Amino acid sequence: QVRLEESGGGLVQPGGSLRLSCAASGFAVSNSWTSWVRQAPGKGLEWVSTIDASGTSYYVDSVKGRFISSRDNAKNTLTLQLVDLKSEDTAMYYCVKGPRGAVSPRGQGTQVVVSS
Repeated sequence: QVRLEESGGGLVQPGGSLRLSCAASGFAVSNSWTSWVRQAPGKGLEWVSTIDASGTSYYVDSVKGRFISSRDNAKNTLTLQLVDLKSEDTAMYYCVKGPRGAVSPRGQGTQVVVSS
């Protein structure tokens, strides 16, 4: 059974940083496509980043140069490092098993609030 559990969200000031983690079970992240998506208040799910099976990362233009997606194959975890956060990054962040466009299976999410 695939399970994903996100953590690491919180309240941060504009320009700040956060490190989101996703603990995966039921599959190996090392040979899987996995993604991060987010949902801002009142909006739909937005694709943020994908790591393909070879380990190459892809990003939506709005986060390029600010977010870094990685994985730890030994721990079977995913990480999304967020820097230079902006108010428009406020959202619930989810990790997803699958390529860009996949929205499930995903975890329960971790909330990121960027506010002064």
